[in-house]
Amino acid sequence: MDRIEKILADRLIKGSGNTIDTNVTSDIRPEVAPVAQPSVPCFGKLHFAGYKLGDISSYNGIPFFSAEGQQWVQSRTGQTVTFEKLCAFGPPWQNQRSQDWNTALMELQMQGQWELPHRCIVEEFAAVYRTSVMRLVFPIIDATLFSETIKVAYYQPQASYYIGNASARACIYAFLAFASVLNMHGKTLPAVDSEGCALKAQCLLLQVTQETATVDGLQTVIMLALYQLFSGNVRTASYLASLAARFIFVLGAHVRPTYTGPPPSPMDIISLTQYHLRNLFWLCYMVDKDLSLRTGQPPSINDEQCDLTLPSDYLENLYTDITIPDVPDSPARGPLFPLDLRLSMIKSRAYNALYSARGVQKTDAELLRAIRELDDELETWRMSLPPKYRPTLSFSHDTPIDPNMDMRSVMLRLDYHHCMAMIHQASSRCKAWAGSQSGVMEGVSSSLALSVEASRSTIFYLQTAEHVLGDESFWIILFYPMSALLTIFCNILLNPLNPESAKDLELLRTAPVLIRGIFARHLSVHEILHIKLVAEFVSELSRLAKCAIDKASSERSG
Repeated sequence: MDRIEKILADRLIKGSGNTIDTNVTSDIRPEVAPVAQPSVPCFGKLHFAGYKLGDISSYNGIPFFSAEGQQWVQSRTGQTVTFEKLCAFGPPWQNQRSQDWNTALMELQMQGQWELPHRCIVEEFAAVYRTSVMRLVFPIIDATLFSETIKVAYYQPQASYYIGNASARACIYAFLAFASVLNMHGKTLPAVDSEGCALKAQCLLLQVTQETATVDGLQTVIMLALYQLFSGNVRTASYLASLAARFIFVLGAHVRPTYTGPPPSPMDIISLTQYHLRNLFWLCYMVDKDLSLRTGQPPSINDEQCDLTLPSDYLENLYTDITIPDVPDSPARGPLFPLDLRLSMIKSRAYNALYSARGVQKTDAELLRAIRELDDELETWRMSLPPKYRPTLSFSHDTPIDPNMDMRSVMLRLDYHHCMAMIHQASSRCKAWAGSQSGVMEGVSSSLALSVEASRSTIFYLQTAEHVLGDESFWIILFYPMSALLTIFCNILLNPLNPESAKDLELLRTAPVLIRGIFARHLSVHEILHIKLVAEFVSELSRLAKCAIDKASSERSG
């Protein structure tokens, strides 16, 4: 990167007046009438090796090939591209189950299902949550404060469903919806209609936003956002995360509270509320930054407006082993959160530096400098982790497998490789791809190669992690292999005669088997259908990749 910056600086000093055509796809675009772009708003322009392939859709976060991108695929494979047929009912990696809200609401009203579930059911869920590791991973409620929420929600006469206390009632429904999809030690809990609870909570949101902002209202929106994310409804999750951010600002949770010590005593309600609000801020921050990098949409939380001081003792507790005696109501142990908060901060800086409106206007030198700085930050973070949890730079079948692998370590590694891929894939926007700047291209190509290697590592790692993936992680995990496979597919088309392309093609061929193996356990009929759609999509990528290799081989021999 230093050599690249020097070359670019030298050229600027020499005052070269040569301009580079930024429309790098013109050499592959046939003489046809312009294709109308879809009305769906898209953010995060997707480039690969200088070619503008399409956009990262704001609705699902997965890059769709634009008309230009499909022309590039066709030019490399000699095949007609029909991705639209495979996605006729929406992208298969996103939950496309449609809900007729009017019908659902009518059924709720006709069946009298607006009454809160029996209070003992809520208290049983809260008790199990309190003694579960999930209390540390997802600190969505505080036991003391939530007991007051239950009192407020159940104090209202049953006839006044829509009068006051909407936040407390919505919080009850949202908690049952989210808690029912968590794996809390596999304990048997009363059957709960999670979708129905989520629907009722969302129906109450209009009233919640009319009330004074409360902790219950914030908890409701965050739990609904997490529930929708776990359900594969990325668009709805994104809307809810934005709403949660507004609650965060109104309640002042984005700035450091006066109470900054370890978890306070349940008797100190004021400090307890401040402490819990700060935990909710970090949950919202984590979700907001993750969705931003997945979808290409701007984040709702601006880092410059927030105090990002980590919770007290967070780093000391983060990578210590969790044992069951540590969990039940232990005041000495703070939350761990689903992902390392420092990695969420790197995601935030990566989006702002590389994918924001200002980031996409950077010159090659500015872009490469940003990539180098972010890569340094990511490596500093990686090296700060204990060896037991530290991801290797890449992962292959020869990498030793962690015998103590669990969901925390799986999510950590997947998130690390995804960050690496997203940071270095931004080098595809460099204008050097359109020119003959050999010195620059050496570094730019190396940066893109790191993105491809990170994508390979994602697939290899998932092949070893199948046994620890929880059923509730289906929609969360599915994003990672799909993003990685699309990057690998594009790389095959770019370098079809590279020796690695044959190995990458084998990855694409075996991917449907991998995905079925990972997610074939205890899935609903609806989710099994999605697995079939995903397998068909990846099989088409595999077919096209083979065509690209065959076409390039034929042209070389001919």
